[in-house]
Amino acid sequence: MTEKQKIKVLIVDDSPSVLDLISYILNSDPQIEVIGTALTGKRALEFLKNNKPDIITMDMAMPEMDGLEATQTIMETNTIPIIIVSASWSPSEVSDTYRALEAGAISIMEKPRGIGHPDHNKMAIELINAVKTMSEIKVVRRWAKRKMEKEEPLTGISEKEYEKSDIRIIAIGASTGGPPVIHDILSQIPKNLSIPILLVQHIARGFLEGFKDWLVKSTGFPVSIAVDMEKIIPGHCYIAPNDYQMGVTANGTIELSNSDPAVTILCPSVSFLFQSIAETYGRNAIGILLTGMGKDGARELKMMRDKGAITIAQDESSSVIYGMPGKAVEIGAAKYILSPEQIAETIIKLTKTV
Repeated sequence: MTEKQKIKVLIVDDSPSVLDLISYILNSDPQIEVIGTALTGKRALEFLKNNKPDIITMDMAMPEMDGLEATQTIMETNTIPIIIVSASWSPSEVSDTYRALEAGAISIMEKPRGIGHPDHNKMAIELINAVKTMSEIKVVRRWAKRKMEKEEPLTGISEKEYEKSDIRIIAIGASTGGPPVIHDILSQIPKNLSIPILLVQHIARGFLEGFKDWLVKSTGFPVSIAVDMEKIIPGHCYIAPNDYQMGVTANGTIELSNSDPAVTILCPSVSFLFQSIAETYGRNAIGILLTGMGKDGARELKMMRDKGAITIAQDESSSVIYGMPGKAVEIGAAKYILSPEQIAETIIKLTKTV
């Protein structure tokens, strides 16, 4: 591989030691080249005046200009993918991280541990893989602007479908690019929805609590991290916790279980949730598969459709990565292919309020 073909990375972090560590990790891969580092968001903007990286890793808490402001500024004029590499232990930093995703950043990762730490190798590999995958995303959309655009009218779902529907639960699965879409949907649907929502969002360890808090504060919709044997209630969104598969029993109770690595490497997985919903609720459910890499949940969305459920995949033009919804469309799992705004409209029309 020639130098020109390498993935060019700009690293932004106010800690020189972290800059050195991330540079060491990324430069260890022959397909990646760190072409610049910046100690503040302001210096990152100066660097971008004369350089064009393929991807940026962005810290959040920095002097002069923090990661949130830098991300917002960059996304106004550039289409450079940004990965937030943040300290998950700081509540304020986690909150700003999700605001950065709303501004156009595409993914979150915890800062890698130093050499000698037992998690170093695993986290280094995850960072390298993320940089390789995310660098291929050429257009990063700003959801705040997208909401202002005029949407096409909702098509494909007949009034007869609305009239005959008897929806008792909604199941949503998402991965890369999912948080802003989920935010968009929850912001638009009624807070007194007559049914519960169960959600699996693939997310880096340490960021789940912040994700929940951000959704509650920014959408006003009741959201919590699911608890085993908890009775689900209308107008509430339950997020699958880390390291547990989430299902639901016939009497409407959350059922959490440990994952069998031989069955799935994803925990929680969308597949597990959708299969549980298909078996328990059949035609009285809506299954929604949003943006994300891979194929988690696609086959099980087809299972839901085969049992008569309303099944929806996010459309390609609004997806950051069209992996999961694209696979669902490919195998005929999605009855409808909709934008986030159309998904919210569909939920409103197919459900009731209390």
